Amino acid sequence: MEYKETLSYLLGLGHETLAIKLGLKNTELLLEALGNPHHSFASVQIAGTNGKGSTAAMLDSICRQAGIRTGLFSSPHLVSITERIRIAAVDISARQFASLATQVRGAAESLIEQGKLQALPTFFEHVTAIALLAFKEAGVELAILETGLGGRLDATTVASARVVAITRIALDHQEYLGATLAEIAAEKAAIIRSRTIAIIAAQEEEANDVIRQRAAESEVEPLMADYETSIEAATVEGRFTVTLQTKEDRYQSLNIGLRGRHQIENAATAIRIAESLRQQGWKIPQAKIVAGIESVRHAGRLELLDGYLLDGAHNPSAAQTLRSYLDEFVSVPLTLVFGAMRDKNLEAMAAILFPAAARLVLTQPDNPRSASAEELQEIAAAIGTPGVSVTHSVREALTKAGEVTSSPGLICITGSLYLLGEAKAIMNTSALTAEHS
Repeated sequence: MEYKETLSYLLGLGHETLAIKLGLKNTELLLEALGNPHHSFASVQIAGTNGKGSTAAMLDSICRQAGIRTGLFSSPHLVSITERIRIAAVDISARQFASLATQVRGAAESLIEQGKLQALPTFFEHVTAIALLAFKEAGVELAILETGLGGRLDATTVASARVVAITRIALDHQEYLGATLAEIAAEKAAIIRSRTIAIIAAQEEEANDVIRQRAAESEVEPLMADYETSIEAATVEGRFTVTLQTKEDRYQSLNIGLRGRHQIENAATAIRIAESLRQQGWKIPQAKIVAGIESVRHAGRLELLDGYLLDGAHNPSAAQTLRSYLDEFVSVPLTLVFGAMRDKNLEAMAAILFPAAARLVLTQPDNPRSASAEELQEIAAAIGTPGVSVTHSVREALTKAGEVTSSPGLICITGSLYLLGEAKAIMNTSALTAEHS
């Protein structure tokens, strides 16, 4: 298949969330048909509600600084699906993605012909298999796998990572994972299996109890990502310098490359994972851990770009993190461009974020799960938000935001990573950026 044909095929399998079928059997059969590529390298699996992407990016940066050839699998992508698969910090090429997807499709169709599968694997199962096959072919030493949804039945769990980590758990995806924090924690804690090394970030007590119970059942002593920290400074853009003390080491005057106070916790978790890898024989000296944390970048997470702030806050907990950043580091009038998926707690997200805005531009990303701009308008009206503009496309929203934003001022785009991806694709055309500047 050519790249465009590959995209059509994968998208034809259904939206990755709406068409999701949680379970491991399809992925196990698919990988077996492909020669079990995940047996060719070591893996770290990271689950959690918020922070898992940033933690994975930090760990990848650390390991690359230490000279380890890494593969990073993350989701969702922003602009191109190839962003999901990075080898030694470089996105897989469109040509290579298409070639690997052709192999995976062939294996899947063969399994159906043999009667081993009743239906084609899902979009996410396909892409997971493509990533693991890419890592094998590229000679990756360590794969860092960001869990897509949950953990117990997520396709990435088939890799049987020896090292697993769980970042902070919050309410999200309740329709798939459960209505309570304990139920969601149980889905994520299931990545802890016998003989794994499990690193656990700070959690609410309800989630912590579930994680500890799962660890005990698996005869695993969880390594809590406990740390002590003192903040030395922060830049005007919100990058922190801290001294961080773990149980293993002390990191003096550590400059965290990602913006936001919450990244201190994610850095501590990534460092704890790196320390555990070092204990297993990976050569990761302290200096490389420091260099990795300082040089990390992660698109769509408090990303400043040409006068815009892009953040993929997509649930109330992430919205509160963004709001805290805005309150602490943004002093100019704020225009908020907001669009989100209708299966999120929109009222809670709006109550947190809308009051921070001098101007609010509501929009609807091109996604079947999107809440309509009119639905968001009703929520804004109930809150009593002034200065609301309603648009029906992301391009229209960005144009409107440029028109209503004062100088000095800042445009913050948030509510969904899907919104960010669409916005970045538009912003990549120089005309709109020039218009705003």
